[in-house]
Amino acid sequence: MLGPFKKIEKPQPLPVFHFVDSSGAKRTLADFNGRTVLLNVWATWCPPCREEMPSLDRLHSRMAGDSFQVLAISTDLNGISVVQEFYRKVGINSLEAYIDEDGETENALKVPGLPTTLLIDKKGNAVGVKVGPAEWDSDEVVAVVNAQTDSQVKLD
Repeated sequence: MLGPFKKIEKPQPLPVFHFVDSSGAKRTLADFNGRTVLLNVWATWCPPCREEMPSLDRLHSRMAGDSFQVLAISTDLNGISVVQEFYRKVGINSLEAYIDEDGETENALKVPGLPTTLLIDKKGNAVGVKVGPAEWDSDEVVAVVNAQTDSQVKLD
């Protein structure tokens, strides 16, 4: 059961790519080894992306920890300050701002359109993909995350 995700029949490791966090440090998926990751590639200028960000923030707020992480990586070309300003305006409080400064993330993942979200298992393998927006804090998604992380978080 993968909820809104299209199952990747043969889970495979993702290529190595870099993105930048709000402190300016370069990061890779290896920094999140051992966790199930919901990786969302988005942009502030993308209406469906903007619409789904509050639900990603709520999912992260309720479930992030040692076994799960939401990574929302923006493809905005004007720097992380644009993302941080969007977070402030919309009330995104839990998600950290990450940015794909040079298109490396988008190219490595062969993103077909925005938003694109990958479900990545604890071993770093992509197991599901969703192109387009979703209600990320729905019971259906929580059940998928619970199954991937062996936890039992319930939403209010």
